[in-house]
Amino acid sequence: MAVGLLSHELSDLCLGKPALRSLSISSTIAEALEVLKTSDDNFVSVWSCDHKSKTSLGFESAAGFSDDYGDDDDECRCVGKVCMVDVICYLCKDENLVSPSVALKEPVSVLLPKIPGLVMHVEPSCSLLEAIDLILQGAQNLVVPIKTKLSNKRKQYQKPSPTVTIHKGREFCWLTQEDVIRFLLSSIGLFSPIPAFSIDNFGIITPEILTIEYHSPASAAIGAISRALVDQTSVAVVDSEGTLIGEISPFNLACCDETVAAALKTLSSGDLMAYIDCGGPPEDLVRVVSARLKERNLNGMLEHFTMSMSSCGFSSASSSDEESMTTPMSPLPRSGRHSKSMSYSARMVRRAEAIVCHPKSSLIAVMIQAIAHRVNYVWVIEDDCSLVGIVTFTDMLKVFREHMETMA
Repeated sequence: MAVGLLSHELSDLCLGKPALRSLSISSTIAEALEVLKTSDDNFVSVWSCDHKSKTSLGFESAAGFSDDYGDDDDECRCVGKVCMVDVICYLCKDENLVSPSVALKEPVSVLLPKIPGLVMHVEPSCSLLEAIDLILQGAQNLVVPIKTKLSNKRKQYQKPSPTVTIHKGREFCWLTQEDVIRFLLSSIGLFSPIPAFSIDNFGIITPEILTIEYHSPASAAIGAISRALVDQTSVAVVDSEGTLIGEISPFNLACCDETVAAALKTLSSGDLMAYIDCGGPPEDLVRVVSARLKERNLNGMLEHFTMSMSSCGFSSASSSDEESMTTPMSPLPRSGRHSKSMSYSARMVRRAEAIVCHPKSSLIAVMIQAIAHRVNYVWVIEDDCSLVGIVTFTDMLKVFREHMETMA
């Protein structure tokens, strides 16, 4: 059975994976926002191709990836990925807060991190071991062509999307660390007794973590949020004694809209956690953000923020304090699925409480925790809630990879 696990190819992990939605590298940030707000995935792939777009937004369409392009597949590559957090951190720059409408006209390429190897093309025949090695070397997403047989079957049940990446008749999907961890979990018995050992037994608790104090301005965490996005971790919010209170998570921010940049620049870390928590921002914090934008003469973001809040039912977001006290404000709906046009999409709504474990928690328990909450990490705390460190999917994969050496 161990030999069977090692013989798996990435095509086995691609079963049921949706085809990638894509953007041309020449698309604008505004166009990226439109795709992100209507996508079931928190990320959208960015492609560099010589094809001319056939769609109104400049995305690479099925026609754009036509057979008459040529034979060199290397000329059409996924060069990165973007998510709402990239847009939020970009808009937090002072010059962009002054005029967000101008900032959103910039090419999406300005959002791509200058870190090579985060997204890598691989063939479906790539082995599971090779894929794990690429992830341990820094790859976050492996771009895999969907086999033709599977692609044809898929087309019988799916409506074509103008933003699905197709080149020479091939669709692409991508695999993440979570996909690999889920696959290993399905064969966890092959690794016995290792999964039952505690995480501190393996030495995979990382003490170097990103933190910010609860009462500190959230703007002080912007750089840490960008780094956490690249590292696929989070920023811990702690009190003055280092006790974990919550987190500012890129996974949560990715479910918001771009106007959260206004809250990130004007609120404290503690208030920001409440602002991005599930159910929508409290109306008193909406008023605070609006008032502080006005105080700082950030009229461009104030207008953008007011329009967004109005579409969500906060009709008096930009009114005076006196009007705010007399005019009822409608909060975002707290039941059912949120509209994609609202600040909190239907993709994933999770509270800002951090997902935690203890140093003596078993490896398999921590794996299941992370998968259940759709995050790539779990915070490690002591019984008094003091923060010890963090355990990531990468740390877990190192353990399994070492054991696979003995299985080969």
